[in-house]
Amino acid sequence: MDKKIAIVTGASRGIGEEVSKQLSKSGIHILCASRKKEDSEKTASSIQKSGGSAETFALDVSDPDSIQSFLKDVLAKYPKIDILVNNAGVYLDSGSIENTTLEMLQGTLDTNLIGPFLLSQKILGVMKKNGYGRIVNVSSGMGQLYDMSSGYSAYRISKTALNALTRILHSESSEKDIKVNSVCPGWVRTDMGGKSATRSVEHGAETIVWAALLDKSGPSGIFLRDKKEIPW
Repeated sequence: MDKKIAIVTGASRGIGEEVSKQLSKSGIHILCASRKKEDSEKTASSIQKSGGSAETFALDVSDPDSIQSFLKDVLAKYPKIDILVNNAGVYLDSGSIENTTLEMLQGTLDTNLIGPFLLSQKILGVMKKNGYGRIVNVSSGMGQLYDMSSGYSAYRISKTALNALTRILHSESSEKDIKVNSVCPGWVRTDMGGKSATRSVEHGAETIVWAALLDKSGPSGIFLRDKKEIPW
C-alpha cells in the first residue's frame, strides 16, 4: 500500500473517532482499534463513505496479550506503520487520594500508561527501521507537574507518566525523522469529558491530527495544546 498507515486506539468514539476521520482526509489508511472489532465499524464505515480507507482491529490496551495479538496481526499485514495515536484512556477515580483504591490506580495505569508503552515500544522499532514516524500520546493538563493539584490522583499520575514516556521515546529516536509529542486536547465534550465540557470533539482532535502530520521541521519531545508548547 502506497498510503501512509495510522494506528488510532480508542477509535470507536469521541476523540479517537474524530482523529481517525480527520486523518483519513489526508489520504491516510486508518487502522481503527478498539476493545471489540465491531465497536469501530461505524468509524471505518463513515471514513469509507467519505472516500477514505480504513479497517478495524480488536485491541484492549489494558491487556498485554491483546496488544501482542494486535501487533502480530497488524505487522504481518503492514510492515510499515507511519503514525501511532495513543488515544485510548480511562478516568476511574475521583475525589481525594484517600478515596483512590489500588484497583483504580492499577486499572488506570494499565490503560493510560502500560498500553501506550507496549505499543510504542514495538512500533518505535518499526519506525526506526523505516526512517519515519509520528507518535502522538493523548495526555492531559491534569498531568502537568508545574501546576499539579489535588484529586483524581490515579488519572493525574498516569498522564504525568505518559508524558515521561513521550520524552523517552523522543530521546531514543531523535536521530531519525520520528516525532513524538504529548497533546492535551483540552476539556472535550465526550463520554469522559461530559456535556459541560468547553470544547467540541472537532476542536479536541485538531492538535492531535496536526501533531500526527508534522513535517520534518516540526517539533518533537514537547507537550502541546492548541498547536503551542505548554509546560510539563
